[in-house]
Amino acid sequence: MITPRKKENNPIPQGKYLTATRFGNLIYTSGMTPRRNGELIQEGKVSSSEDVDVYKTAIEQAVANAITATKNKLEKKERIEQVLSLTVYINAEESFQAHSALADLASNYLFEELGSSGIGSRAAVGVSSLPGNAPVEIQLIFAVLPEEK
Repeated sequence: MITPRKKENNPIPQGKYLTATRFGNLIYTSGMTPRRNGELIQEGKVSSSEDVDVYKTAIEQAVANAITATKNKLEKKERIEQVLSLTVYINAEESFQAHSALADLASNYLFEELGSSGIGSRAAVGVSSLPGNAPVEIQLIFAVLPEEK
């Protein structure tokens, strides 16, 4: 079974929704902000004047939340087979243009956690705001299969 690198609590919905939804062998996560125990660990717009590594911990927390939400939908003896899609929403200042560099941080974390199965299609999208003034929001779609014997 896939386990996030850091000990994380289950993501806490901030409204009336599920953190992940399953349909057959696909698991769709809700958008995950960088929350730990329901509290944002970083807030504010992503700035072009900051090095992208300033946002690494926040991105990794959001991805870890998505992995945890997915794990909660796995049946016994199932595993994550593949990341099918990664969408990174960035609460970007108007001048920010390094969207793909932030998405790379998410892709790198997924690769560290899941190996080559963690790399799939992706999009990085700049937006004018995110819930709670979060700097990023991550949404993933996973394919799951029975564990190999």
